[in-house]
Formats: sequence, C-alpha cells, structure tokens
Amino acid sequence: MWDAAFDGLALIVQWPAGGYLLLGLAIGMYFGAVPGLSGLVGMAILLPFTFGMEPAWAFAFLMGMYSITTTSDTISSVLLGIPGTAASQATILDGYPLAQKGQASRAFGAAFTVSAVGGVLGALVLALSIPIVRPLILSFASPEFFMLGLLALTMVGALSGSSILKGLIAAILGLVLAMIGYSPEGAIPRYAFDTTYLIDGLPLIPFVLGLFALPELLELAVRDTSISRIPREQAKTGLLMGMIDAVRNWWLVVRCTLIGVYIGLLPGVGGSLVDWVAYGHVVQSSKEKSGFGKGDIRGVIAPETANNAMKGGSLIPTIAFAVPGSASMAILLVAFEIQGLEPGPQLLTTKLDITFSLIWALALGNILGAVFLLIWGRQVAKLTFIRGHLIVPAITMFVFMGAWLTGNGLGDWFTLIFAGILGYVMKQSGWPRPPVILGFILGTIMEVSLHISMRSYDYSWLGRPIVLILAVLIVLGLFIGVRGMLRRRAAPAGVQIDDSAAQNPALSLPFAVLMLAALVYGLVQAAEWHHAARFFPFIVMITGIPLVLVVMFHDWSDIRLRIRQSVSIAGDAHDRKLLLSGAHYFAWMFAILVATVLIGQFLAIVVFVPAYLWYWGGYSWRLFVPYAAGAAVFLYVMFEQIVPVFWYESLIFS
Repeated sequence: MWDAAFDGLALIVQWPAGGYLLLGLAIGMYFGAVPGLSGLVGMAILLPFTFGMEPAWAFAFLMGMYSITTTSDTISSVLLGIPGTAASQATILDGYPLAQKGQASRAFGAAFTVSAVGGVLGALVLALSIPIVRPLILSFASPEFFMLGLLALTMVGALSGSSILKGLIAAILGLVLAMIGYSPEGAIPRYAFDTTYLIDGLPLIPFVLGLFALPELLELAVRDTSISRIPREQAKTGLLMGMIDAVRNWWLVVRCTLIGVYIGLLPGVGGSLVDWVAYGHVVQSSKEKSGFGKGDIRGVIAPETANNAMKGGSLIPTIAFAVPGSASMAILLVAFEIQGLEPGPQLLTTKLDITFSLIWALALGNILGAVFLLIWGRQVAKLTFIRGHLIVPAITMFVFMGAWLTGNGLGDWFTLIFAGILGYVMKQSGWPRPPVILGFILGTIMEVSLHISMRSYDYSWLGRPIVLILAVLIVLGLFIGVRGMLRRRAAPAGVQIDDSAAQNPALSLPFAVLMLAALVYGLVQAAEWHHAARFFPFIVMITGIPLVLVVMFHDWSDIRLRIRQSVSIAGDAHDRKLLLSGAHYFAWMFAILVATVLIGQFLAIVVFVPAYLWYWGGYSWRLFVPYAAGAAVFLYVMFEQIVPVFWYESLIFS
C-alpha cells in the first residue's frame, strides 16, 4: 500500500501532470467564485479535454479543478451574500455580516485555512478508510435518507430567526417548489400550469441566484453604500486574524471534518446538505450563540471545513462501488470509463497507484488552492470598500449570465427575477430564506426516499435503528430551537441564520396569507391525482397549513398590539422608501428582459451597464464607456470562446 501511495504521488508531481493540476486549480478558482458556475459545470466542461490524456494527467486536471471550487466559492458568499456553489449556502449567514463589518479578510483567512485542512483530512480519511467503508455506506437505505433530509430541514428551520414556525414554513415552501414538474411516481405533471418550461421542474441555479443575489444587489443600489458598513481605515482585522481563529477552533475543525466525510459518503446528498449540518452542529454545540447570523467566525469555519472534507468522502463510494457520492462524481465515473478504468476491485488492487494519484491531487489541490487564495484574498477583500454603484453592474452581469447557463432561455431569467422578488419580500417581512433553498434541494430526494421506503418496508421502516436515532435528533433539535427562541424573547440577542429585516407584521401577514392560499391550492390540486403522486404533497400541505395559521394569528396579534401602542405598522420612512425603490429596481431587471427581446441578449447586458452607471450612479461617460467596453469584452471571451452559450437573438438585429 505504501508503494502505491508513493507511486501515486510521483504520478501527480511529475511533468506534465503537475502542470495540469495547476491549470485545473486556476479554472476551478473561477468556477467556484462566480455564482451560477460550480464544480459540476467545470467537470462537465473539462471532461472532453481529457480524451487522449494519460490517466494521471486527466485526473490531476479534473481533481485540481474540483478540489478548489468549494474554497473559492467563499469569495462571493462573503463579499456579496450570494452562495458561489450549493456547498457555500450556510457560509453567507456569518460570512456576509463579517464583510459588512469590514472583516472580509478575516473571514477569508479563516475559510481558506480550514478549507485546506478539511480537504487534506478528507483525503487522508479517504486513503485510510477504503477497505472498511462498505458496511457504513450500506447501512443507509431510503428510510435513512428520508430521515436525514427531515433532520436537516428541522435543524435549519429551528435556527431561523426569531420564529421557528416561519423557518419550518419556509422549508415547506421549498418542498412545495420542488414538486413543480413531473412527479417521481406516475409521471404526472404537478403545479406546472400547463407551461412547457416548468414541466421538468423549477431550475435550481436561477432560483438560488434570484433568492439571494438580487435582494443584496438591490440594497447596494438603493443605499449607495459599499458592502462594508464601516470605513476602510477602521477595519482592523485581516487574513492573519482569520488564520489564528482557525487554529483556536481546531476541535471544531476536526468535528466538522468528520461530519463532512460522513455526509460525503452518502450517495446523492453531498454539497446540498453538508454545510447546513455543520452549521447546525456548531450553533447547537456552542455555549455562546448570540453572535451567529451576525458575523461569528465559527459560522464560517464550520461549513467551510465540512464542504471541503465532503469531497474526500464522496470519492469513497465512487472509487469503491461505482456509486457517485455527488453529481460531480457521476462525471468522474465517465472519466474512469474514458480512461478504461473500472471502479471497484481494479482501482483497489492493480490500479491502486491511480487511486492514490486521485487522493494526492485532491490533497495538493486543497493546499495549493488555499495558499493562492490567501495570497489573493487581501486584494479581493478590498472590493468590500468600493462604492456599491460600481459593483452592481458587474455582479448583475454575472448573475444574469450564471442563470442563463442553466437552459439558455428567457424562462431562466423570469425565474431569476421572480425568485428575486420573493427573496426581497421575505427579507423585508422577516421570513428566513435559507430553509427555502434546502427544502427545494431535498424535496425530490425525500419524496423518492419516502416512496421507496413505503413500498419496500410499509411502515416497519419507522422502527429501523438509524431511523430512530435520527428521529431522536430531530426532536432534540426542535427542543433546542424552541428553548433558544424563548430565551431570545426574554433577551433578544440569539441565533438567527438569516439576514432578514426587522420583524414587520404588516408585510409578514400578507406573505403568510399568500402561503396559506398556495398550500390550500396545492392540496386541492393534489386531490385529483392518484395516490402515489399525491402522497407526499398531501403530507407537506397538511403539515404546513396549521403552521401558517398560527403565524397569521401571531402577526395579527402583533399588528393589533402596535395599533394600541400607537406604533407604525408600516415601518419608518426609510422602510417605505426601500419598498418603493425595490419596485423601481425590479422594473430595471424586467427592462433587461424587454431589451433582450428587442435588441438581443448581448447588447441588452452591455447597454445596461452604462445606463445603470449614468442613471443610478450619476457617473460621466469617462467612466461608463470603458466599463461597458470591458463588460462587452468579458462577455465575448467568457461566453463565446470559453463557455459558449446560445445567445438570444433580437427582433431588430439578427
């Protein structure tokens, strides 16, 4: 085994494998940092380039790219409050508030350090555990996957703001949105409203970008402030402080590494769940919880450790049993086929040196990637002190094109904008957004797992040992959440995993009414389907309706109390101005759609840049002309030459 380990290292460090590793790292930094791109997109794009390569070269190239995406995705999560990939959603909860405090460098220092440690430890666990993981993987079947998803939803819901009920309802909203399209059982179209676009379901990337990115861009545009809320000269902390934070929390790093590896072992779960489980763990295991959601460095360390360690774990079932631990690992299986390699006994015996080359590539990629990002992070952090109007056009371009990559159609932009409106309303009315995304991601997994469990075990699966353990953890998580909520009401300084605005019952109540109408409509529609297609929707709707009614009662009681105390229920003048400005901002977003139809997608985005800088920022042509030219060059190089897309042609120009 030691001989194979050294042979694998030699395969990676010798030329040109080492060069391919560095090239993959450079590409992976970009794909992780830009919202809408991801390791999955990068793997798919790079895969054709591996034809004709030696196995070690090909895997150095692919693993170099793959290893760093969950490290560089921290950049957009911290700077913009936009998850760079699905694995960095929880990072925004404390990473973005740190950036608003002028401590982006500190967040980067901690995140990049623990990412390297988590990635290396994950690779080490992979190397040591290949012979013994089979019983661990096989212990999880459909019942356990369903309960694991339920645990994640209740954990995130229980940590959501000042209302557990709102967090759970937001998770239910995510489950409802996941039901759009064909049902897993019976192939019945559900909630598609007879539109071809929705028949295959709501696309994830435009929805995530809209829910998180557009509300933050709106705030930058309306407030005309930098991301940091304090001047640059007052920002005392830096990368070194973040690295020290990582060392101080070494035991948390170890625990979250183990969480990441184990979640990575579970096929099909991977990055969509691991950061939430790690974040929930650090919150519930910490004695001092008041800083979470407001810029606690531990809220960055936990998910960033776990999502990098997860990659080593996801390689284990891929290499040992040809069962992809994530979607990216499914592409890696294709790479194995291209190279004539068969996962399983071959990669664990005669080709063990190739397996170790994968492990070394993952470990070296994490180390080198973290070093590069630590060197570069100080410069990136300076973006937090730039005036917001200079940032908004560039980020808007990234967000719109990131959404476009999903299906190359205007439907993805409609999804982006409507998700942005939903996210903006939720943020202003005090409803947490993270549970929506988690419910949306886990909805199909949970529904399929529940159907298989019922067919295979009837109701006897409820007595399986691991199911009972997970059920106890769910009850314990809800108990801790309720206790924390009661403590926050007594001393309101507790944990809040979302940056939703101050509680506004005048906005919260109408949103709750809309939620109730949506759940009732979903229940009525589901009654017309056969049992298999309506089983899961019935459970979700019937669970959500009474929860919404309770929230409506509380909001109405709060409104009546404010009226009796002569307190404004519509917020102050600033809140009302923000609402009107929000409508103005989204009108500009719809204008991009109209311009795309009239003059074409490329020109619409390029024209938006100077128009925004002139109208919103008040800048002269000396700034917006070169800015627009740079945007045009970037669009052409990136989306015409590197990642070719189908541009939407105009009515006026061909």
